[in-house]
Amino acid sequence: MSGSVDRGEVAAPALRRVLGTKLLLLFIVGDILGTGVYALTGEVAAEVGGAAWLPFLLAFGVATITAFSYLELVTKYPHAGGAGVYVHKAFGVHFVTFVVVFAVMASGVTSAATAATAFAANFSIALGLEAGRSGVMLVALLFLCLLAAINLWGVAESVRANVVLTMVELSGLLLVILVGVWAIAGGNAEFSRVVVFESPSGKNVFLAVTAATSLAFFAMVGFEDSVNMAEETRDPVRIFPRVMFTGLALTGTIYVLVSLCVVALVPVGDLASNPAPLVTVVERGAPGVPIGELMPIISMFAVANSALINMMMASRLLYGMARQQVLPRQLGVVWDSRRTPWLSILVTTGIAMALLVLVTYGPGEVTKNLGGTTSLLLLGVFTVVNLAVIVLRRDEPAAEHFRSPRWLPYLGMATCFFLVTPLSGRPSSHYEIAGWLLLLGVLAWAGARATTPRQQRQPSGRMRR
Repeated sequence: MSGSVDRGEVAAPALRRVLGTKLLLLFIVGDILGTGVYALTGEVAAEVGGAAWLPFLLAFGVATITAFSYLELVTKYPHAGGAGVYVHKAFGVHFVTFVVVFAVMASGVTSAATAATAFAANFSIALGLEAGRSGVMLVALLFLCLLAAINLWGVAESVRANVVLTMVELSGLLLVILVGVWAIAGGNAEFSRVVVFESPSGKNVFLAVTAATSLAFFAMVGFEDSVNMAEETRDPVRIFPRVMFTGLALTGTIYVLVSLCVVALVPVGDLASNPAPLVTVVERGAPGVPIGELMPIISMFAVANSALINMMMASRLLYGMARQQVLPRQLGVVWDSRRTPWLSILVTTGIAMALLVLVTYGPGEVTKNLGGTTSLLLLGVFTVVNLAVIVLRRDEPAAEHFRSPRWLPYLGMATCFFLVTPLSGRPSSHYEIAGWLLLLGVLAWAGARATTPRQQRQPSGRMRR
């Protein structure tokens, strides 16, 4: 979601090109699958009733439009990077680049906090515990501590590990689909519910659908991570377009099928505020069958993978900005024996834990507020990336690259920006959480600027993930 930033051309890649079509596809699918559908399907259904599949379908459409923009940029500049490098190439304004990169970092923290809450909920179900909101929060905090310990130890996820965890995530979703089809075929489900629209919140149809789409978008993010693998992909200009579209199509189809099965098997009233909706689906669709006991464990693996990836990303991004004196340089210190950015890890973990506590005891649902804040931050980043595509069309390299339809980035910018605004029905809590996180970043940036001698400042450094 972010990467190096440089005013000039990026140096020749030094990374090994090991990713072919299959491994890149698994990377994209594995990055998209995870916390969103496992934790937020119930919250989406709470907004629109049985039509829960519609927001996922619309979120898929918005993500696909933005994917066109990412494909044009990654094939135009096939280097390890992301939103940060594209925005800096387009505008060259260091503060704007910093805000975009910090928003990506903040989205990683909120996403990890969402995943920690979902992990705790599934953990309680797996052990048969009746944990209240405080109990779930305590398990989630302990889980974040475990992630910090792994992060400090220096674990780097390999492609092989990503494949294994992707298979676990995918197996859980396929299990839900199979149980749903079996129950529907046996007459044990109310398939007619999938066309019933109802908004328990009392919103009109338009606001209910757009609010649910803003939330469902959290389930579709992750595809933009793949652009960071450009220097490790064989022939990225040729491979990336078909692999990214295939990955989005697969995940979008799975999400729509899962949401159809969810609302057909479980009444909307039982889905609203349900922290583990897919577990409930399997229990209702296959009562008495032992496979229902596996679902909480599968869900734990799925959300744990998402949380670890996001916390590693957030800490490395904070470290990279500190090394370039964009943030206080103390955040760039490395633990000698483990070679890990220990202070950045502790700070990002502390932010995630504080955020989790504040949201838990604040108004509204924890997963809905944290997941919604994640989608808000990334939709803001995607708005700027779509604008960057338009600006960078003045820069045409000699090499052939993917070109999206000329009008599509304008549509992507408009749709993403609309879902950022209150016009989409997004609650004010999302803006409050995102605002405090960005304010924290700006204050840290200002502190770094004030304490760094002018001659040592780097107006265009490398912001690595």
